[in-house]
Amino acid sequence: MGLRLGLETVAARTVGALSRAAGRGGGTTLPGKLLWRLDPGAVDALAARLERGVALVSATNGKTTTTAMAAGILEREHRLAWNRAGANLLSGLASALVAGTDAELGLFEVDEAALPEAIVRTRPRAVLLSNLFRDQLDRYGELEIVAERWRAAMEELPPETVLLVNADDPVVADLADGRERALRFGLDDPTHARPALQHAADSKYCLRCGAPYAYAAAYVGHLGDYRCEVCGHARPPLDVAATRIELVGMHGSRFRLVTAREELDVELALPGLYNVYNAVAASALALSLGASVASVRAGLEGFSAAFGRFERIPAGGKRVVVLLIKNPAGANEALRTLETGVPPVLVVALNDAIADGRDVSWIWDVDFEPILPHVDRVVASGERAEELGLRLVYGGLPSEKLEVLPALEAALDRGLELIEAGTELVVLPTYTAMLALRGVLAERGLVRQYWETTAP
Repeated sequence: MGLRLGLETVAARTVGALSRAAGRGGGTTLPGKLLWRLDPGAVDALAARLERGVALVSATNGKTTTTAMAAGILEREHRLAWNRAGANLLSGLASALVAGTDAELGLFEVDEAALPEAIVRTRPRAVLLSNLFRDQLDRYGELEIVAERWRAAMEELPPETVLLVNADDPVVADLADGRERALRFGLDDPTHARPALQHAADSKYCLRCGAPYAYAAAYVGHLGDYRCEVCGHARPPLDVAATRIELVGMHGSRFRLVTAREELDVELALPGLYNVYNAVAASALALSLGASVASVRAGLEGFSAAFGRFERIPAGGKRVVVLLIKNPAGANEALRTLETGVPPVLVVALNDAIADGRDVSWIWDVDFEPILPHVDRVVASGERAEELGLRLVYGGLPSEKLEVLPALEAALDRGLELIEAGTELVVLPTYTAMLALRGVLAERGLVRQYWETTAP
C-alpha cells in the first residue's frame, strides 16, 4: 500500500471510530465518504489489493440476507471485507474496504443504481444478480430502466468474471444470455407454486416478442418457470437449484440443494420461499468462489437473520418479530409467510423517507386481504400511518380493529400491550421504520445497534 493511500485509510478509519465513540452512528458510510472526497481512486486501489478478488451482490429484494448468508459460508475459509451493516452505496463499499485491513476477499451487497460504477471500481471476480422488482419508482424509475443499466454494465464485464443470475427472473436471466462464464440458479418444486401470477407481478411479458409468459410454476412475484408460447423464449436450465422444499410456517424451511457435482439437504432457520431463493443464490456464489459443500451447509444452517429481516427480539417475556417490507413483492411474501398462522396482533409501519421511496402508492398492490379477516387488531404506524390505515380498511379490516399511532414507539408499546406473555408481536416496517424500531429496542437494552450487531 502506498504512503498516500495508507494515510488516507488511516484518516478514514479514525473518522469512523470517532463517529461510533460520539454515538453518531456506526461509521458504516462516513469513512467511505471521506475517502471518496480525498481520493476516488482509493476505492479501486483498495479493491485491487484483495488477493482473492471481489464479489458483488445486487437485487431489489434480499441482497442483504443473501450477502450475509454468503459471508457465513465464505468466512469459514477466507478473511472477508464486507459491508456487514448493509451500507450498499459506493461510500459503504469504501468504508468496508477501509475496515478490512487483513481481508483477502471482498464481498459486497450493492444498491441497484450503484452497481455499474461498483463494477468499474472493483473489477469483480463474480457478480450475483438475484431479482428485479418494481421498487422506489421515484428514485429508480420503472424496473426496465434499471435492467438497461445492468445490461450495459454486464456487457463491460471482463470475460473472466463469473456472472450468476436468477434464472427464474426473465429480465435477470436474459443478462447472462450468450455469456460463457455464467451460472443460473432457481427453484424447482412446483408444489410451492402459486396457482397464477399475482395481479401486481412485474415482468409478465416476453422479452423477445411481447406476448404474455405462460408459467408452469410461479413462485415469488414474477419469479418462476416461464415460457413464451409464441416465440419459445423460456427459463434456461438451472445449474444450481432448490428442490424438495418444505416450509415450516414461521419456524423455518428445508430444501435439497442440487448442483452439477452433488446434492445436499439444508435446514434454514428462516421461513418463506424468498429465503430459499436467498440461500440458493448465496450457495451458488460461494461455490463459484471455491467454497466447499461442507462450508455451504454449515454456513446456511448456522445462519439466523440479517438485521431487521426476520429478527426475533426478546422483550420482557414477549418477543418482537421484525419482517422488513419495502415493495409489493417483498410485502406479499412476508404476508404469505404469515398465512399459515396469522398472529392476533400486527404492527405495520409505513415511512416515506428517501431510503423508503417518497411514493407510497405501492401499498395498494400489497395483498393484505387474505390475512385481515384473521387478525384481532392492527396498529398502523409511521409517517404515513393514516394512508396505511385507509388501505387496510379498504382491504376489509373493520375500523374497530384498527388503531392509528404514527409514533413508532407508541405503536410498539401498544402492540406489546395487546399480546399475551410468551407470545410474539409481528412488526412489518419499511426500511427507515425498521431502523427506528431497532433504535427504540436498542435504547431499552433489548438489542444492540445494527452496526454493533454486525461488527467483526
